[in-house]
Amino acid sequence: MNCTEASMNALRTAGDELADATVAELFARGEVGTFNTLMRYVSTTGAPLPDGLPAVAREYLHATSVPPAWVDWDEMEKARLFFIDNNVHISTALSFAAMPACYVVPHVAKLLSATHGLKYPSKRMAETGQFTVYLMQPDAFEAGGRFIPAAQKVRLLHASIRHHLIRENRWDVDALGTPICQEDLIGGQMFFSMLVLDSLHRLGIHMSTEGAEAYYYAWRVVGAMLGVDQDAVPTSLDEARAFLDRYMLRHMGPSDEGAELTRQLVDLYEEIVPGTFFDPIVSALIRHLVGDICADWLQVSRTPWDTVVKAVPHLLGVLETIEDRSPFGAWALDRIGHLTAVFELSSLTRGRVMHYAIPEKLKKDYGIPNAVPRTHRWTPPAATVLP
Repeated sequence: MNCTEASMNALRTAGDELADATVAELFARGEVGTFNTLMRYVSTTGAPLPDGLPAVAREYLHATSVPPAWVDWDEMEKARLFFIDNNVHISTALSFAAMPACYVVPHVAKLLSATHGLKYPSKRMAETGQFTVYLMQPDAFEAGGRFIPAAQKVRLLHASIRHHLIRENRWDVDALGTPICQEDLIGGQMFFSMLVLDSLHRLGIHMSTEGAEAYYYAWRVVGAMLGVDQDAVPTSLDEARAFLDRYMLRHMGPSDEGAELTRQLVDLYEEIVPGTFFDPIVSALIRHLVGDICADWLQVSRTPWDTVVKAVPHLLGVLETIEDRSPFGAWALDRIGHLTAVFELSSLTRGRVMHYAIPEKLKKDYGIPNAVPRTHRWTPPAATVLP
């Protein structure tokens, strides 16, 4: 895949033909409410579709009910084990690197402000965390799994946002391209895969090239399930680096929406962290993972913890040594990691299951266990030298 300015510009005009057509017909027929009500009862793969479901929705759900034929299930199992072994670190990277990276792209921050109430930042974080947990379950793609229905609903959610913003003239298509266009979908895929791997490396986490490649592969599968044009998706980590570098250089910068979304994110996690003594570590982690320039754009405060956080890789190295040398230590740390991730997700969801419903309108108050020894250390592809 050769990533160029011309190819990226072409991706800015493309949406998701299947999902867009489905949403357009649901709105035209006034069937969105019926769809949302009935789909609350469809949360697992293989569950019978309820009577009364609009025909166009039934056709869409049938067409998107199976993963791509090209999926390598051995590779997906490697990705799942990689996730289990690094779940806390991945959750940290998703929360304090991937999400702020979204906010440092002004038009993405503008879109998120337009579609998610700034007073409820936990909703998007909870949806992202829950989606990732569903993906990494052993039965993710089997009968009874929750990932495929979630992916089907998220895809329609994206289409409904495109529908609302364009129909209500709340988006400058000529200047910004199609809302949630193919370039941004792939960019998001890079944030949740490549940028997460970069963050693990920055935290000093030891991982093999095989594990990193498997994790990236799993997000390629996710992209396919979310309607991303596979002909445009980077297939290797080197290609992913080239795409991510060009995407960020094309779009990143400061914005009021990005700063506000980041402030809400920091406030949210400061509420989750017990007490107040450790509150500054939230800002410090964001600054450490996204770098000073991006952190300044997002108006992330500098704190005395900025220096303390730099010692995190050394602490994690000690824990990894314990895990490698002691089977009990490995079990205990994996268990602690699992419980920590569960605690974070339960805090964000407040014990509720997040439903990915099609919004009938945009609310007025909306603004715009690894077998690979840990002596292996995956090295990210070098930064791209762009012409």
